[in-house]
Amino acid sequence: MLRTRAVILVLSLATSACSRSLTVSAADRQAIIDSLTRQVKAAYDITKPNVEQRMLSLYPDTGRIVSASGGQITTSRDTLAMGIKAFWENIGVNMRDPHWIWDRMIFDVLAPNAAVMTATYHVPHRTPTNMPHVIGGAWTAVFQKRGDRWYIVQEHLSDQPPMSDSAMAAMAPPISTQPAPDSTARRPQSPPAADRRRP
Repeated sequence: MLRTRAVILVLSLATSACSRSLTVSAADRQAIIDSLTRQVKAAYDITKPNVEQRMLSLYPDTGRIVSASGGQITTSRDTLAMGIKAFWENIGVNMRDPHWIWDRMIFDVLAPNAAVMTATYHVPHRTPTNMPHVIGGAWTAVFQKRGDRWYIVQEHLSDQPPMSDSAMAAMAPPISTQPAPDSTARRPQSPPAADRRRP
């Protein structure tokens, strides 16, 4: 009887300790949200150089990364890197005067080292022929803190339905009077479905 009570007491204390270790205060929760917001927005600031590298920096160098997009799933960082590269080289560089706009960013802090983000975004821009165009979608990402940095370990991306021409024209940036650089003179191409990382 005493042994049984002792076991119950140990289990109760262990459960209580685990519960306390996973508790996140309101201040810490907001600090995590602010940190993740800054990290994601900095990675997707397409007005600055090295966009591909900054996007890829959100993912760990080692370990499994589960990514679902366009009806496909990959767990390979190399495949994920190829998809980001394909998006930027075939779509990103063809966008003139792009503006990456985060419509909503919703965070849930699950533990001191785990959080999930669900965000929607759109990117109004003009094509190399100055036609208005908008891409966008929704993105859910699970972050894990490793050391002093947060990394995405699982994610799901979905494309925004095509917009009407009038809606895209209303959202597109003003027509630029500057000639397009050589890198934007190529005809836009969609990357293969398996490598498609962004809409």
